[in-house]
Amino acid sequence: MSYNIESHIHLFSSWAASRATSVKNNRFKVAVGQKILNKSAIKNIILNPDLLPNSENKFDETHRIWRKDIIKYAKEEWFTFTHWVSAKLINIYLKSIIICGGFHTHPSAKYIHPPIDSVLLKKLSSINFNEKGKFWRQSDKIAWSKFNSLEYEKVIKEIKNGLENEPLWTIEKYWKGYQ
Repeated sequence: MSYNIESHIHLFSSWAASRATSVKNNRFKVAVGQKILNKSAIKNIILNPDLLPNSENKFDETHRIWRKDIIKYAKEEWFTFTHWVSAKLINIYLKSIIICGGFHTHPSAKYIHPPIDSVLLKKLSSINFNEKGKFWRQSDKIAWSKFNSLEYEKVIKEIKNGLENEPLWTIEKYWKGYQ
């Protein structure tokens, strides 16, 4: 196998996604995350955002399929991933290869779900984002890493409602985890 830019992007992006997703009570090595992502269909999107679903509904449906696949691949590696953990792995991966990879203005990039964690949920609660402070507090209490598919999708829906057609990645202006 030759080492090319696609390999380089995949290794970096799967490293970043694995490190960001490995959480207390669900720790896994980067090699496990890379192995899981190697099996996933999202790996094919590197340097080709045209392969992303081209509508909000199609993206959400495909994301649900990707999450289920990631959960299945994690199980093959003896790990139990929730929908939220699999979503964060996917979202960080896509963030690094599409949003931060220079394709953020691609028409389908605006549908990419942002990575969600307690830092973002707490901030959305404290600013009463979209006048839904109670919703954000309740979501944070559940603990993002334990969310099921429905709980995850409710959070994404509320972010969409509050952003009013802005790209979903713009919600991260409220994420202060880098500080």
